[in-house]
Amino acid sequence: MRLKAGIWIKAYIRRLAVEGIMAVIARHGDDDAGAIFVRVSRLDGTSLLFGPAPAGLDEAQADRPMMALFDGRPVADEHADLYLERQREFDSDLWIVDVESRDGRHFLDEWLMPPLD
Repeated sequence: MRLKAGIWIKAYIRRLAVEGIMAVIARHGDDDAGAIFVRVSRLDGTSLLFGPAPAGLDEAQADRPMMALFDGRPVADEHADLYLERQREFDSDLWIVDVESRDGRHFLDEWLMPPLD
């Protein structure tokens, strides 16, 4: 059984809070099955983006596997905004979690899939 999106996000935000990292829900999606996007603002005009891994990956060892977008590199905040806007147009049930971390810490390692070739 897959962990509900709302529960996963609450636990994730609590994990960040324990580490002293600020995070907020920027967009509330479907409580049960909404796709989750995490934006890590590096507070320098760039952000890291993480989103759901493609469905059906056999390598998925985690509930709600995630992948680093843009090859895991920071992108300009404006570029991140445009990307997330296109995702919202495609899927109105998605969640967006905004994280503030100058050094890019995100604590998503246990959910991250290896980069796709």
